[in-house]
Amino acid sequence: MLAQIKSTAEFIKAETSNFAPEVGIILGTGLGGLVKEIEIKYELPYDKIPNFPVSTVEGHSGRLIFGILGGKNVVAMQGRFHYYEGYDMKQVTFPVRVLKYLDIKRLFVSNASGGVNPNFEIGDLMIINDHINFFPEHPLRGRNDNQLGTRFPDMSDAYNREYIDKAHAIGKELGYKLQEGVYAGVSGPTFETPAEYKFFFIAGSDAVGMSTVPEVIVARHMKIPVFAISIITDLGVPGKIVEVTHEEVQQVAAKAEEKMTKIMTKLIAEL
Repeated sequence: MLAQIKSTAEFIKAETSNFAPEVGIILGTGLGGLVKEIEIKYELPYDKIPNFPVSTVEGHSGRLIFGILGGKNVVAMQGRFHYYEGYDMKQVTFPVRVLKYLDIKRLFVSNASGGVNPNFEIGDLMIINDHINFFPEHPLRGRNDNQLGTRFPDMSDAYNREYIDKAHAIGKELGYKLQEGVYAGVSGPTFETPAEYKFFFIAGSDAVGMSTVPEVIVARHMKIPVFAISIITDLGVPGKIVEVTHEEVQQVAAKAEEKMTKIMTKLIAEL
């Protein structure tokens, strides 16, 4: 895998004239609009990148975007990969490995998720401070390559506290209400049953979704600091559970996207 990671990174560097990103950004369902704020220098479709998976989900454009955001060089994944698409965890997280070999110093992750905390409302932004991994496959399962990271990585600080505190300060400055909580990562692709929502809340989660956790694990395996934020697009709270579609999730995410974009842009600028 290391050889594939290096060859993919070298291809990307050649295609982007060795553009050097400081920050990697993964954009979740319906959140690709942040790209409009990037002063774009280069674009690479996933299907043109050697060894890269191809996103099959509506709302995930499938491009690497290189440019300037908040005065920093960034590379943004406009669309991610999911376990439910049929990829194994090494394929899902392969792009994060490649971003490391493009020399990013920090990773910003976004997603759309279902809120299970009764204090949440649709459209809320939740800064992730921890996660619970409910995926059936672990991204680090198998033989470990010490050049990528240690066999048993510590996850006590998976989400960088300095970034979280700065994001709260930015939210206050902008007049935004920000939630903070624990994200439960599940395989999908079904939305949860009421009993499952209840279980995730009892287990200690505030929101649940089908991504993020594998990417964060791999980022921390490689010592990349992480900031992650969820847009609460539906509620798994008793009395507030309604039938939901992927299209509705995208619509809610799009409405809240402007706030998330401003927070991320300002946070990147201040780091």
